[in-house]
This record gives sequence, structure tokens and C-alpha cells, in this order.
Amino acid sequence: MKMYVAGQWITKPQQIEVRNPYDNSVVDTVPRADLADVERALQSAERGARTMAKLTGYDRYKILMKAAEVMARRQEELGQTISKEEGKVIAEGRLEANRAIETITGSAEEAKRLHGETVPLDGAPGGGGKFGVTIRVPCGVVVAISPFNFPLNLVCHKVGPAIAGGNAVIVKPASDTPLSALKLTEILLEAGLPPEAINTLTGSGGEIGDRLVADKRVRKITFTGSRDVGEHICRTAGIKRVTMELGSNSPVIVMPDANLEKVAAAVAATGYANAGQVCISTQRVLAAGRIYADFLEALRGRVAALTVGNQLDESVKVGPMVREREAVRVEEWVREAVASGARLVTGGRREGAIYEPTIVADVKPNMRISYDELFGPAVAVTPFDDLDQAIAMANDTNYGLSAGIFTESLESAMKFAREVQSGNLHVNWGPQWRADLMPYGGLKESGFGKEGPAYAIQEMTELKMVVFHLSG
Repeated sequence: MKMYVAGQWITKPQQIEVRNPYDNSVVDTVPRADLADVERALQSAERGARTMAKLTGYDRYKILMKAAEVMARRQEELGQTISKEEGKVIAEGRLEANRAIETITGSAEEAKRLHGETVPLDGAPGGGGKFGVTIRVPCGVVVAISPFNFPLNLVCHKVGPAIAGGNAVIVKPASDTPLSALKLTEILLEAGLPPEAINTLTGSGGEIGDRLVADKRVRKITFTGSRDVGEHICRTAGIKRVTMELGSNSPVIVMPDANLEKVAAAVAATGYANAGQVCISTQRVLAAGRIYADFLEALRGRVAALTVGNQLDESVKVGPMVREREAVRVEEWVREAVASGARLVTGGRREGAIYEPTIVADVKPNMRISYDELFGPAVAVTPFDDLDQAIAMANDTNYGLSAGIFTESLESAMKFAREVQSGNLHVNWGPQWRADLMPYGGLKESGFGKEGPAYAIQEMTELKMVVFHLSG
């Protein structure tokens, strides 16, 4: 595919191969953007931002709703593209395509709801005869940097609210999975988006990223990715608005009163979807000592039954990781834990980019598989004595994106909700659950700012205060 810069679809002599993680076959190629392309995109986005600022909220609503209609017609194509370039099983690819439609639809609705409010200035000393109102205006140029693991929906979570708020957007998709973002760009242009309201640059973030985020013409950056890259972007960006959706090692607390079959089913669903490559995947299970052995046995059967293989095979439940080197890394972390005293319950084998769904028991909090972000299809299980200890263990991390608890006790659930340091909290389900309309974001080094169209549009607009000094 070509990339879209300054109102044109262009190619370059240097190309990047987009490969199917399962068999390493070439799905397509995309151009490798350089610094000259970045400059052209920035100049175009400045012009596009002026155009977008003139559109009404209803104009922006119609463009996004038309895009959602086109996406619905192309849903199977989009699902297939997601699965081929990323490696998630086809059922998950189709689900992501459907969610992306909902995200764009939700963004369209928010374009009509953007508003300010009156401010009661007469309630302040000297405020008589003053009338105050706030208005929201676009930031201008938004840079959207997206990860590989949800190559369509996470792009939509950035592009949709940016357009709804009246901005121009420069999209930098992950180098491994750029095709979905390019197809979204096609669809938005078909839906009537002004030609310079979007630029989509394909290429290495290491080559073009700093130039893109440091430029003063960019007024807003929205990034989803690793904690280290996020910190680098923040240091490089300078004074501008930034939303960071970063990593996690999400915990699940299993209390003695939990229904273990329900827990096992939830952990199997939330720990291994997309081969564990989800920011909010279940990574750490903290199980009460009284039910520890029974829980492991219930979970073992569920996980061992997960079929692995070609992600386009309808019967396969877990596909390959995005790159073989990531599967090698997960394999190394599991071996390291076992060598340090942990116990392999099931899984632990690798073939190319496929790593078998794995359970590691008796994990100590100081093992890398517990304290760092694994981002792979393995779950670490650790026993605890009481809820206070479990909460302390859940909080003993730099991350705080999502967490879950299984209990029949309202008091335990409320204590968990109040004391666990996480932006998303789930009672009687695992941490991997997200409605695309909800406020989504983390605490601590999991980032700051919120996604979800109604919340992201606030991050992508500026608030102005207007005071009328009235005579008499």
C-alpha cells in the first residue's frame, strides 16, 4: 500500500515488508517515510487544521458517520487485514473491526455534543455586570502514535476524537501493522474528510518519531505503547498536550469465597487473548492460599485446551505473537522464573512466533515474569494469606492500568476498589475488559489522560474563557 502525505497517496524507493507472523509470508509493503515526508505532513496538517476548524460539529458528525457506514460494508476485509498483519485469531480480528466501527460512531456523536458552559461571575467580588462563558476550540495538529496489538481500533480511538474535535491528525501506525491504519485513511477520505485533515506516515518511529513529536506545530500527542517509549516522547515533546496509554502487569485477586470455575474461565479468556499481547491482559494472579491448589487445577484444564496455530483457521484460539523475537523473550522469562523456583503447570513450549499458553505457579513478586510487563501468553500465579497482603502485592509495581478481583463479599470488593492503585477496576472479572465508550487510562507509570470518545475529545480541544463586561 501507499502512504498518504499532503493530500496524496505516495510510494518511496525504500519499502517495509508487512509480514504474517504465522508463516512470515509478505502480506504487503509500505513506504519507509523520511524526515522530508514528516515536514510535508506537518505543513499539510497545518493547512488541514485551518480547514477543519471551519467545519461545524454537524459537518464532522456526518463525515464520521459516513466513515462508520463504509467500515461496516468492509468489515470482513478489515478483520482479515487485522489478523493477517498482527497475528490475532480471525474471530478477534472481526471483533476488533466491529469495535472500531463503534469507536468511530461514538466519536461522531461527540462531535455534536462539544460545548462550553456559563460561569457565574456575579458570584465573585467585583463580578457584577460580568457575563462569563467557556468555549472549546480544536488543539490544531494532533499526532497519533499507535501500537501493533490493536492496529485498527486503537487508531480509531485517536483519529475519531481528533476529527470530532475539529483537528487535523498525523497518524504514525506501528511499523509491524500499518495496513489497517492506511485502510482507515482511505475510508475517511471516501467519507468526505478534507484531503489535508489527515496524513498517515509509515516507517520507523526511531527514524521519524522525534522529529514528529518535538515540532512546535504539533499541539497534541496521543500515544499508546511501552512505558520507556512514552517517557522518551514526554521528554522530547516540550510544552504541548500529551495523552499516554502505557504498559501494565495487571493483577487479579482470587478470594477464598470465589467461584473457581468462573475465575478459571475468566483468566483463560483475559490472559491469553491476542496471545497475551493486550495492555490489560491478566498477568499476575494472586490466589488465596486456601484455594490455591484447586484454582491451579481448574485453570490448568482451561488453558491446556486452548488450541494454537494459524490465526486464520477458525478453530484456533491463540495465534502467533507479532514477532518471533517476542516469543523468544517470553520463553526466556518463563525459563528464568522456573530456574528461580517457580513451577511450570502447563505450556512452556515455543515454535517460531507461537508460544504455547502457559501457567507458571509459585511465582515470587521479585521475578521478572511478575514485576515487569510480560505482554505474552503466560500467567504467573502467586499465593497470599489475606486481602491486605494481596492488595499490597497488587500495588507493588510501577504500573496501574487495570486490575480485577473475584469475591462474593461486597466489603472485599469495596476495599479493593478503594485501595488498589489502578485506573480500571473489575469485580468478578479479569482486568482485560473495555467498553469503547468508557473512560480508559492508567495511574502511575501506566500513563495519564483518558481515552473513550467523550473523554478523549476533551483532551483534544482547548478551553477558552470569555468574559463580557456589560455596561450598567
